[in-house]
Amino acid sequence: MKKVKITILKTTLQEDLAREYGVDGLSTCPLMKEGEVYYADYSKPENFCDEAWKAIYQYVFALAHGAQEVWYYSDWIKTPGVAIVSCNDGLRPVIMKLEATDIESVSGDE
Repeated sequence: MKKVKITILKTTLQEDLAREYGVDGLSTCPLMKEGEVYYADYSKPENFCDEAWKAIYQYVFALAHGAQEVWYYSDWIKTPGVAIVSCNDGLRPVIMKLEATDIESVSGDE
């Protein structure tokens, strides 16, 4: 099994939805910052948002186990070994890039 590189590409705020449904003063995700990098295999990286992990772990797991095909029906991501995903926060989604690496996962790694 290999490590998967997770890069935080964007922290967003759906302003129209936030105005209608969010609490006063809602802003982008306070837990993750653009440019942060994490490495994962089958377990959530330390300090990584629990909800974001639930939304992306199946892609991380597939990439960690060697998935290199283009996802779905070849109508999503053009680069094998890459997935662009987001957390499940509908008001302030965080966009992430997942990349397969050649870094071996070692049992007990974070």
